[in-house]
Amino acid sequence: MPARPNPSRRELLAAAAGFAALPSTMRAAEPHVVASPTLPRPKVLLPTDALPSPTGKKKRIAAITTAYFKYSHADDIITKFIEGYAIVSRTHRPHCEVSGMYIEQFPESDIGRGMAKRYGIPLYDTPAATLTGGGDKLTVDGVLLIGEHGDYPYNEKGQQLYPRRRLFAEVVKVFRNCGRAVPVYNDKHFSYSWEDAAWMYKQSRELDFPMMAGSSVPVTWREPPLAFRTGVPLTNALAVGFSGVEVYGFHTLELLQCFVEHRPGGETGVKSVQCLTGEAAWNAAQAGRWKPQLLAAALQHVPGHTNKNYSAGALQKADPDAVVFFVEYTDGFVGTAYLSRGLVNEFAFAAAVRGQAKPVATFCPLLKPQRDHFSMLCNHIEVMFRSGKPSYPVERTYLVTGALAALVDSEFEGGGRIETPHLRSLGYTPAPELGTAG
Repeated sequence: MPARPNPSRRELLAAAAGFAALPSTMRAAEPHVVASPTLPRPKVLLPTDALPSPTGKKKRIAAITTAYFKYSHADDIITKFIEGYAIVSRTHRPHCEVSGMYIEQFPESDIGRGMAKRYGIPLYDTPAATLTGGGDKLTVDGVLLIGEHGDYPYNEKGQQLYPRRRLFAEVVKVFRNCGRAVPVYNDKHFSYSWEDAAWMYKQSRELDFPMMAGSSVPVTWREPPLAFRTGVPLTNALAVGFSGVEVYGFHTLELLQCFVEHRPGGETGVKSVQCLTGEAAWNAAQAGRWKPQLLAAALQHVPGHTNKNYSAGALQKADPDAVVFFVEYTDGFVGTAYLSRGLVNEFAFAAAVRGQAKPVATFCPLLKPQRDHFSMLCNHIEVMFRSGKPSYPVERTYLVTGALAALVDSEFEGGGRIETPHLRSLGYTPAPELGTAG
């Protein structure tokens, strides 16, 4: 007799109880009842796990952004601070609350206004009002500054002129007027302009407030796992990225930097940079200036490229218009960033370590739709908001900002080597990688 289309709740509970009471062997014998896949439950280590359990009121965070639409950086960061996030089989709710938002532009795809309405978050007309609640005193414990996306002009070098310094200046003005400052996270690099970046960094040092910046790529998953302790004897290193010289070149450079900063002595600064494209980039490989073997090693872990034994010739044929960055450090080490224009749309890294016969390498997946790389970034930012201490030094991104600006100039000027005297003494001590002792 067929089951009724709408059984009562009592009937459903009785049926469930009856099935659960059956011996496991009987349940397994039922031809239409099979075990579902087991949910994996790995222990996911988050940076906030190192902090004491949160107590008291949540940290009040001002969110300032240029545009807020699905999968924008505002969505990837602000939304996670509002709603929390899942990461593998774990969920996390930040001990923070977004107390106000400033959104500069509202494209048709805007979701910022809807998020504000849904969660009762005030929308303010200025960054200053967002920090003060419309009054004259600082009412927040931290600032998210996300100057990425939106309708902004480009300069002759192809850089989009995001107003990161202008928005940062409005935040700093409030700090000065109120006589108090709070931690600030600035998304991606400081600015397209080194002069702007230097001014921004100087403000944070003068007012002595914690600051973080940077890419989500260095803190995403690494497959296979790979991290360096301080003092790793690198002889060569290459980061793989793709797309535009500035917009994704930044991510690739910071990926390179997060590994090479662990070489003996820590970071010392950058002496010069050079950007080569196409035939000039491959000629540099033939001259021994960079190692296609490291590129091949990195690609071994990228989906679609595993088990492919790429020769230098095959790589050039597959990616003839590639862009290569050279970063010459003050201590003599030279790192390479490779931007693919046709071979791969992923991030990866490989390095030669003294005493090891084969390169070490890893792939950095940007998982969609969950976008765990931004979840990990948000967790690092939360560490700063809760503890008052950056999860990793902002000087990493400051140095990369300067190197990138010079690399954009190199590409614009035809690929010449550019000296960077302003970066030569910009050294710092790196933070230990998550899960390592140092």
